[in-house]
Amino acid sequence: MANLAPLDEEITLAQLDLDPYPIYRRLRAEAPVVRVRAAGRTLLTKATDTKYVKDQPGIFSSDDPNTPMKRAFGAHTLMRKDGAAHLRERNAMAPAFNPKVITNDWMPRYEAIARDYVSRLPKGEVIDLFPALSGPYAARGLAIMLGMDEASDDEMQRWSQALIDGAGNFGWQDAPFARSDAANAEMNALLDSLQARHRAEPNNSALAVMINADDPIEESQIYANIKIAIGGGINEPRDALNTVVYGLLTNPDQLNEVRRHDDWDKAFEEAVRWVAPIQASSRLVTEDTEIRGYLIPKGDTVMTIQASANRDEELFENGEVFDVYRAKAPHQAFGNGPHFCMGTHVARRAVGKVMLPILFERFPNMQLPDPAKVLWRGFGFRGPITLPVLLQ
Repeated sequence: MANLAPLDEEITLAQLDLDPYPIYRRLRAEAPVVRVRAAGRTLLTKATDTKYVKDQPGIFSSDDPNTPMKRAFGAHTLMRKDGAAHLRERNAMAPAFNPKVITNDWMPRYEAIARDYVSRLPKGEVIDLFPALSGPYAARGLAIMLGMDEASDDEMQRWSQALIDGAGNFGWQDAPFARSDAANAEMNALLDSLQARHRAEPNNSALAVMINADDPIEESQIYANIKIAIGGGINEPRDALNTVVYGLLTNPDQLNEVRRHDDWDKAFEEAVRWVAPIQASSRLVTEDTEIRGYLIPKGDTVMTIQASANRDEELFENGEVFDVYRAKAPHQAFGNGPHFCMGTHVARRAVGKVMLPILFERFPNMQLPDPAKVLWRGFGFRGPITLPVLLQ
């Protein structure tokens, strides 16, 4: 009988929130399969193992009852379902994310929002790009895609953060759940009020396509799907935008090359590889199995660390470094397998094709006055929480 993976009692959730990368680098070298007491999970830090787990939903189920997500979202969401149940809910929202719909309906709206929001930024001043642009831009585009135009940017961002904090509340503290409860009540009230409009005027927004479907899913799951999109659909493009701006401003030679060749999409891909907006995912082990010779017992919860997989030395040379023109290897920032992120193509276009060229066209000499003032945070989700730039 194989042994259990080693148990680490030193790593804390606070350390992983502050800067997980030195820890992951050590774990890849010394203990790529490790039980971390503080997280209550077995962490997998090598790219081969994280991909294997995501590609084997029969053994590693998304239906993990040990995560705080159900409590935070007030529902058993599609993120925690497998097989036919997952596919039914995913397909219910899929028409809103159809490539033609993204191209014809959403990207023109995103471009108009980008030009409007960038035009409001003051030239010659130092501003924090997170609250001034990245957050509101991601919130407004998502609100339109979801059919929730009536929600303000502030509301969308507040709801998203409440859901994220609740879903990541592995310490099961009361305060984050109180915030997510309040957010759920507000979102439910708004969604109730929007149904009549979308029934009277069918359109390609996520809420409209779900409630007007020939065989609609349950209302509770329609609302849960919308909340999943709010929880992940703001922080991913927001954090990716902040990360790529930081990466380019701290590597001016790369910025010049990106500008010269219009390689904004490549810069986006490198940014999400370098700092994955969604850093980690949980899976419930449904049968005794082994990874790297260690017993992973039925009932255990493994955590795939995409953040670490994206810097794995076996795939990426100098993976700790931001390098737009590195030799390409497949990153796992948007996951893989049945739960591959549905919003991937929206985020790629909204940031890489739309916002970045517009932002750097208006502020061609943008600078980062003090990189030390850029604060990064997050274990489950990660990005800069402050990004003070000089706009010029």
